[in-house]
Amino acid sequence: MIGIKSIASYVPTEGLDNYAQGAKFGKDQDFIFGKIGSTFLPRKDAAQETSDLCVGAVKALFAGNPALDPASVDVVIVVTQNGDAEGLPHTAAIVQHKLGLATHVAAFDISLGCSGYVYGIYAMKGFMEAAGLKNGLLITADPYSKIVDPEDRNTTMLFGDAATATWMGEDAAWQLGKSLFGSDGGGAEHLRTTDGKFFMNGRQVYNFALVKVPAHLQQLLEASQLQAEDIDLYCLHQGSAAIVDAVSARFKEGEHRDKFVKDMIETGNTVSSSIPLLLEKHVLGSQHKRVALSGFGVGLSWGSAIIERRD
Repeated sequence: MIGIKSIASYVPTEGLDNYAQGAKFGKDQDFIFGKIGSTFLPRKDAAQETSDLCVGAVKALFAGNPALDPASVDVVIVVTQNGDAEGLPHTAAIVQHKLGLATHVAAFDISLGCSGYVYGIYAMKGFMEAAGLKNGLLITADPYSKIVDPEDRNTTMLFGDAATATWMGEDAAWQLGKSLFGSDGGGAEHLRTTDGKFFMNGRQVYNFALVKVPAHLQQLLEASQLQAEDIDLYCLHQGSAAIVDAVSARFKEGEHRDKFVKDMIETGNTVSSSIPLLLEKHVLGSQHKRVALSGFGVGLSWGSAIIERRD
């Protein structure tokens, strides 16, 4: 069974002081910390491309896992909606070349944002098991600094750049359990790019998350024949502090708020990378047995899943 073996990340060290950004738009520190949830937003160097962030994360993964031979990699999937240049060719092919991986490697992109990691791990598992592959790299990188308008107060204080690399393979400690997905293109206008600039209707996105995510998590538990207390941690997409707080308060009337991870102070909303960043820091290597994931955003799209540790 294909599962999650390890996760590594690349987060640029340079970035923006979000308190300074907030002051520019008349927002005080309580608003930045309490509602946005991020005091620092990492930003890639102007000369870096999306593929460079991906390569940084994969190199960190190789460095932390000597047992993972680059020559043994069978497939590379990149989750991004902000690929290199204008998106053609696919970023995964560029990553394969920059890493010097074999040319027999399957490499393709998945065009999803904040729900992309949950979709990605299941796409990777299904592809690998169907094709009989042994080692896969699922990479997330969505540098929104490429599309965010620094003068747009609705977006520039939210997003940080980062990339993650997940090693998926056989005999993994973390196995994928039940999952549920959904899409509603009727909400496409709420998160979009026009002429290369990103637009977000924050109120509509907040309402979408508040209505959809708690109910989806409940549906997932019922489908898995589990109770809320059977989950050790809930790792949601880190859209903002306000969204995580609101969802955790509504789910089961806030009875399990202490199990909802909120960790975006020095990263911001890293889009497809937010959930694997949480897993790297709070789940892998822990004693947790069962963790719920939920990603939601552009599309509109959402995906929730349960992963379980198998000793």
